[in-house]
Amino acid sequence: MMRFEIELSQNGYRQALQIISETFKNLEVWKVKFQDGAEAVLFKCGTEWFQRNEDYLESWLLKAIGERIDYIAAF
Repeated sequence: MMRFEIELSQNGYRQALQIISETFKNLEVWKVKFQDGAEAVLFKCGTEWFQRNEDYLESWLLKAIGERIDYIAAF
């Protein structure tokens, strides 16, 4: 389990996110838990980040979280 903070750039509000890496049907996925209890599941194909259809994250937020996961996973 990884835990980190990400600054939401549209309003400057900082929020701690809990990231859990899991395997689902031979695909590595990341479950993201927000402070308000909301959850999203992210996965990566090539260099592009995606989310489940029912998660409805804004594209800028999906990209920001994905970039942060990439940065942390590089270590």
